[in-house]
Amino acid sequence: MPQLILASASPRRRELLAQLGYAPELRPTSIDESRRDGEPPVQFVRRLAREKARAALHSGETALVLGADTLVCLGDRVFGKPTDAAEAREIYAALAGRWHRVLTAVAITDGQRVWQTLSRNGVFLRRISAAEADSYWASGEPQDKAGAYAIQGLGAVFVRSLRGSYSGVMGLPLAETAALLSQLGLPPPPFAGTA
Repeated sequence: MPQLILASASPRRRELLAQLGYAPELRPTSIDESRRDGEPPVQFVRRLAREKARAALHSGETALVLGADTLVCLGDRVFGKPTDAAEAREIYAALAGRWHRVLTAVAITDGQRVWQTLSRNGVFLRRISAAEADSYWASGEPQDKAGAYAIQGLGAVFVRSLRGSYSGVMGLPLAETAALLSQLGLPPPPFAGTA
């Protein structure tokens, strides 16, 4: 059975894989995450996941490397990690009171081939007051999150509705990831009590 490597330092992705019973080696990567001119969000997120996976695989290594990336977008506009409280407030003003998309791409490579899956999700945030935005920023939670919120944390208080995969919005769609890993010979451990 091939070794599984996670091309990330994300504690959320590691925890989500652990939920499925995987214990991957963590291998953070550093790639240029700039969006190319005219690059649609779906192509952008899929490219970043592929590049992360490829960057984490060492030459001559026999392993499967999983890379993932998550984008928060409204139409063609992509919202990354905010640089300060003012930018976070701008993001909330743009996203609140409407549906936005959260795209999470997963790419797995063995060095020769790349397999991918994409989770497309809709999130509706309620209106967020300036005081709430400032208080949330002060918590530290939104400072390293695309779209400036974490659905699995304090940011859940702003989420009115979700269409799609909760784990996909967190950063790793479990159903799609487990199916892809199973297809590649790394099925999750069986549930207790099943034949």
